[in-house]
Amino acid sequence: MIATNIPFVDLHRHLDGNIRPSTVLALAQQHNIPLPADNLNELLPHVQIQGKESNLVSFLQKLDYGVSVLASLDACKRVAYENVQDAYLQGLHYAELRFSPYYMAMTHKLSMKDVVAAVIDGVQLATQEFPVQINLIGILSRTFGVQACFSELQALLYFKDDLVGIDLAGDELGKPGTLFVDHFKQVYDSGLHITIHAGEADGVASIYQAIDQLHATRIGHGTNAINDERLMDYMLDKNIAIESCLTSNYQTGTITDISQHPVKTFLSKGLLVCLNSDDPAVQGCDIKYEYQHAALAAGLSAAQCRKLQENALDMAFISNAKKVMLKQQCREK
Repeated sequence: MIATNIPFVDLHRHLDGNIRPSTVLALAQQHNIPLPADNLNELLPHVQIQGKESNLVSFLQKLDYGVSVLASLDACKRVAYENVQDAYLQGLHYAELRFSPYYMAMTHKLSMKDVVAAVIDGVQLATQEFPVQINLIGILSRTFGVQACFSELQALLYFKDDLVGIDLAGDELGKPGTLFVDHFKQVYDSGLHITIHAGEADGVASIYQAIDQLHATRIGHGTNAINDERLMDYMLDKNIAIESCLTSNYQTGTITDISQHPVKTFLSKGLLVCLNSDDPAVQGCDIKYEYQHAALAAGLSAAQCRKLQENALDMAFISNAKKVMLKQQCREK
């Protein structure tokens, strides 16, 4: 249920959660990095979700093998390039790719600033070859603590002209957003857009905090907003958007069944919500799957999917002029 006359957009897509299993294997072999398997079929269960995980942290551990093979800046540049190629091959017109330089740099003690530069280089190289528009969102990975995120933020802000926004991701329960108010004051003052993972592993208070204290205009996942009518009204009033990821929310155990996902309620409330892929390579599915399969499982109609697709463009961290241009390019194809 993908409308061909509307730009196809993916806004919540982790670059470091979309490292191809074949690339994980190739980079491990290139850099003599041990993996739990030396062929692709046996490696897949270690790097890709098989059914679902028990919780968010267990899900995130699947990503660790991908970053464990980023032993050089060329490797970082390669996965950035391949992410753009994947977006193009999946039929996207526009995508925002988010990444954590600390997470990508930590295993092999790369410079975070150099990692950001390598990702930018890889994206710029790929967009010259593949006709898809890409913007980058930097992640502060709260899992690694307050000081690590301060260092990560400085590396990202050095390249702020090459980014459209900053996100807070990782262990939401263990490292609540209240620890990162000072970080996002700097982000807000920089003029970059702000999207925050909230209401996924934690409750509605985390969403209020992301909006009121971290200046979020978009909420990643936000599934627990369903539990508070007042919060949904507040988000509607403030035009706070929700980046929904149906398959991811099932695989992390955030919801027990896709049919129970709150996205239909969000739509009925008039909230600005869209569908996204999250971590395609780790999840073993892509953005097309979200519209063609997960949306059906969630009970969404063709008209509702069309609205979600329209919302995605409305929510994008780009100018209105660029949104009009994307619409025009889509109509001309």
